[in-house]
Amino acid sequence: MYIEAMETARLYTLLSDKLGNDTTEVLFKYIDNKTERSVEASIKRLATKDDLINIRKEMGDIRTDMANNQAANIKWMFIFWVGQFAATISVLVILLKK
Repeated sequence: MYIEAMETARLYTLLSDKLGNDTTEVLFKYIDNKTERSVEASIKRLATKDDLINIRKEMGDIRTDMANNQAANIKWMFIFWVGQFAATISVLVILLKK
């Protein structure tokens, strides 16, 4: 931190000599404001602990729904295959009687 302050003071002095105090001060304020806005924008994009907790809950709900849907699919597949088996046996019985 100390080195950064020294570098900033040196840069301010160099720019003041070349550009003048008013211009240098405006330039430093512009850089500070731009940096603050950039940091604030980055912070807004970061996920909080609450965000992560909500995502985990939603993922748990999605997994539960997927498990329920899988069980329902297996049930309907079983019903379909039993129906297919019964239809096949019926056709064979009818063909063998003739």
